[in-house]
Amino acid sequence: AEITSLDTGNIEDILSKTLCRFSQMLQPIFEEASNIAREEFPDVTQVVFARVDCDQHSDIAQRYRISKYPTLKLFRNGMMMKREYRGQRSVTAIADFIRQQKVDPIKEIHSLEEVNIADRDRRNIIGYFDQKDSENYHTFEKVANILRDDCVFLAAFGDVSQTERFSGDNVIYKPMGETVPDMVYLGSLTNFDLTYAWAQDKCVPLVREITFENGEELTEEGIPFLILFHVKEDTESLEKFQHEVARQLISEKGSINFLHADCEKFRHPLLHIQKTPADCPVIAIDSFRHMYVYPEFRDIEIPGKLRQFVLDLHSGKLHREFHHGPDPTDSTPGQEEIGEVASNPPESSFQKLAPSETRYTLLRDRDEL
Repeated sequence: AEITSLDTGNIEDILSKTLCRFSQMLQPIFEEASNIAREEFPDVTQVVFARVDCDQHSDIAQRYRISKYPTLKLFRNGMMMKREYRGQRSVTAIADFIRQQKVDPIKEIHSLEEVNIADRDRRNIIGYFDQKDSENYHTFEKVANILRDDCVFLAAFGDVSQTERFSGDNVIYKPMGETVPDMVYLGSLTNFDLTYAWAQDKCVPLVREITFENGEELTEEGIPFLILFHVKEDTESLEKFQHEVARQLISEKGSINFLHADCEKFRHPLLHIQKTPADCPVIAIDSFRHMYVYPEFRDIEIPGKLRQFVLDLHSGKLHREFHHGPDPTDSTPGQEEIGEVASNPPESSFQKLAPSETRYTLLRDRDEL
């Protein structure tokens, strides 16, 4: 290969055209996967592979919050899906992903008995329609395609669904758990935005579980974590936490992620804050710089206590008290000290789940150069 000579006249131009090596490696794979998709789905409106040079089109990169190269985003009906493709960068894996996305996410039911045996460990949304070829059902289809990873979608038509259609087409949500009552959608089924907002509220819980599989995705949302570490079987602590988050912290949604984690699987972050699974349930904040422990789990039911812990993160108080001890105005510190004296808080543990430099070119690094 020819070696290029750089000088003050051409250095800016040539360096700006140097592609990220991960993008270069992906390019032929992406093209080959698109050829396979074109063969399997010849209708050009069904699957479209496209690419954007984000250095040339920084406005597009900003609009879709691109923070690393290469990023593979999925769009449906013009709407960007929350989950991007993070799988293997191989022709087979990408082609398989497209095939999965083309599978109908709605299971048709042929008797109402099938509703009674629905998996109550999953969130179920069930639509009862007069006919398939209707505007109401097309809205339901669009919603199901977007939320296919979060809920199970079932649908019944005609005579099968008749007894459930006392006042027209009807959509209900069956929450997880045998004893929890169904919830009925009361809005217009021809209004996509309204139907989607309702279904998303039901399918995407306020408190999500963090796993090693979704850790990168959650970390990349870029807001701190409030995490309950609990033993998998301890559903009582999880329910208390969910209840208090909904009661005290609903206004903070968007500035902090509410998560729960399996104590056994996440032993390492617990050790980071000098805890073990035997100490669970434990609540902590990971700000991506440091970790802070909530003093006593049982105190979460004290009105406003959990909320204050989160507000103290945003105000800088948690960090300040770790460095300098309790604020002089406080008679009782709101933060448990780790070690003999107030000092540096433990470093972030979950930051390690963020997108890795061994897989991506991270844009913040480029900006710092």
